Amino acid sequence: MSQRVLVTAGANGIGLAIAKAFAATGARVHIADINADAVTAVTAEHANITGTVGDISKASDVEKLFHDIRGQLGGLDVLVNNAGIAGPTAPVEDYDAGAFAAVVGVNLQGTFNITQRAIPLLKASEAGSIITMSSLAGRFGYPNRVGYSTTKWGLVGFAKTLAMELGQYGITSNTIHPGAVDGPRIMSVFEGRAAVSGRTVREEIDSAMANQSVKQFINPNDIAQLVLFLAGPHARTISGQMFPIDGDSKAAV
Repeated sequence: MSQRVLVTAGANGIGLAIAKAFAATGARVHIADINADAVTAVTAEHANITGTVGDISKASDVEKLFHDIRGQLGGLDVLVNNAGIAGPTAPVEDYDAGAFAAVVGVNLQGTFNITQRAIPLLKASEAGSIITMSSLAGRFGYPNRVGYSTTKWGLVGFAKTLAMELGQYGITSNTIHPGAVDGPRIMSVFEGRAAVSGRTVREEIDSAMANQSVKQFINPNDIAQLVLFLAGPHARTISGQMFPIDGDSKAAV
């Protein structure tokens, strides 16, 4: 029987790579994303990917999402908690309190909202899996990004607690911690840094890579393959673990 999979923020970037990787195995995938145009485009291109537009931090949107999941999938085997926002860049002293609350609202409260609703469906699965996307910033402090780092660390405690609570039902729970992921988003970050520092984009990239043993950006498809493994038959006793995929980074910069 094919897996039934929910991927939050599944219409772009890492989430889309994960959704497409599952779909390629024959899984039925449902994506949740705030970008309506992207959801329309993805679902039009892939027959076994359906989608719901919404914000995981809003209870009414989460209610609609799970109504759609019950209709489209009839149950759930895999939950991929991928949705999150970065928040502003500022030292703690100057960090906007409203912005901090917004990051917590999506990254922690939103992930809680989705997972709490998914648990009864996962308990009914023969092999339930929860994979939560943390970050390099969920293993190290991250200067000037306190909201992001705090929530990504919080997701580790959340996932480990789920592993302990849900193991008796055969449900696994793990976190993945990507480093700098290849794509237009990370390049815009380096372009912004270069504009401020006066250095070239190449110099900014080399500086960021200095703390990595493997000096490469992370391929979203590699993250997707790790998710597939953790949700697969050979990972049924792997739970409560953190999986860095970051070129052996020594810090978040």
